[in-house]
Amino acid sequence: MPERRTVALVTLGCARNEVDSEELAGRLEADGWQLVEDAADADVAVVNTCGFVEAAKKDSVDALLEANDLKGHGRTQAVVAVGCMAERYGKELAEALPEADGVLGFDDYTDISDRLQTILSGGVHASHTPRDRRKLLPISPVERQDAGASVALPGHGPVDLPEGLAPASGPRAPLRRRLDGSPVASVKLASGCDRRCSFCAIPSFRGSFISRRPSDVLNETRWLAEQGVKEIMLVSENNTSYGKDLGDIRLLESLLPELAEVDGIERVRVSYLQPAEMRPGLIDVLTSTPKVAPYFDLSFQHSAPDVLRAMRRFGDTDRFLELLDTIRSKAPQAGVRSNFIVGFPGESAADLAELERFLNHARLDAIGVFGYSDEEGTEAATYDRKLDEEVVAERLARVSRLAEELVSQRAEERVGETVHVMVESVDETEGVYGRAAHQAPETDGQVLLTSGEGLSVGRMVEAKVVGAEGVDLVAEPLFHGSSARSEEAGR
Repeated sequence: MPERRTVALVTLGCARNEVDSEELAGRLEADGWQLVEDAADADVAVVNTCGFVEAAKKDSVDALLEANDLKGHGRTQAVVAVGCMAERYGKELAEALPEADGVLGFDDYTDISDRLQTILSGGVHASHTPRDRRKLLPISPVERQDAGASVALPGHGPVDLPEGLAPASGPRAPLRRRLDGSPVASVKLASGCDRRCSFCAIPSFRGSFISRRPSDVLNETRWLAEQGVKEIMLVSENNTSYGKDLGDIRLLESLLPELAEVDGIERVRVSYLQPAEMRPGLIDVLTSTPKVAPYFDLSFQHSAPDVLRAMRRFGDTDRFLELLDTIRSKAPQAGVRSNFIVGFPGESAADLAELERFLNHARLDAIGVFGYSDEEGTEAATYDRKLDEEVVAERLARVSRLAEELVSQRAEERVGETVHVMVESVDETEGVYGRAAHQAPETDGQVLLTSGEGLSVGRMVEAKVVGAEGVDLVAEPLFHGSSARSEEAGR
């Protein structure tokens, strides 16, 4: 019997890419490939790249070069680029990076096994010519569902597949294969984005917004629960738009309680929310539904009106603060995080001061700060009044220092609170770590539990916060039941 072909998936970028990688893994495993963790042990190393900002693109190139270095020193015979950077640049990336044996776009995902076999056999698969993926779907959102069947939508793998074509787990198995044993997994709500933020190129290579059907999201969540997942995080480019192409912009409000009722799921978290699209009903569901985390990942980006308008966004400091007041009036312990861009073209000293005013009053749990840089193909790249790189760097350092101080202060405010912690790592030397409802994976800090007695990965434990170390918390477990009381108890 011939030895099975082996493949390793190296994932960079956001949680959406992680879902895409697990769908690729499901396709490959269903076609007989053996999945391995280490690229050095694989016949083919597939690097799922990120194409969002320059730093992420550099990381993607570095990962491809690192995988290429394995060729000739072990089992690895080929290195293939997939993901957003591969989709965005196609032939251009292939020409600039000859170390990559293949550059595959989203349209190649359904035939990923054949593509890799061709490359592994010494053949050549022509890299695609990038195109604006927004033009592949109708302008009207309600006409997209039927058209979407003929357009590649990574992470939208079907459910209820024929036996043998998906990981074995009963009739609800999706075309997905878990790549780690974490008790937390992301579930894709939608792909693409209809917003036209002047600094963002994502819609051009991810396409227009298209929702997954609620039944698919529910079935995938049930399948993940069967795999031992305890917390799901709903991801897309813009979760607040979920359902608009299905005829119901309030679909998320009805879906969340159903997801929270899935056997085995202890917590449901929603990411990527647009402040301008927040609805009273959605706030109510996020702050009052048992097992749904009162967590708000709000994409503010700035708070000075002139800068926001130049970004083609809406709002201002006072409106954003009113939104936060509304949220906290319903759930005082709600977690809020956001990202901000400083040094945007035309940003004045007064604009920067306005952003700092907002940050000082917002009491955010986590803050990401980025210095503006041109992204090719975006409207902002054509703007005049660009700030000098030195000015952008100075403002980035200044706001980053402020952000660090503020999130530390916010963590200190939580001392004395009761939180529900999802245990994610248990180590005799390092201790027991997890995350509370206001902390998303990898971005918002973590909780060190003072005692790990009787705890294991995937357990939810009620704990009292007794200290803070920067953005991280230290908490004392109050009981070690098989699961925590509902999130409602901690609100």
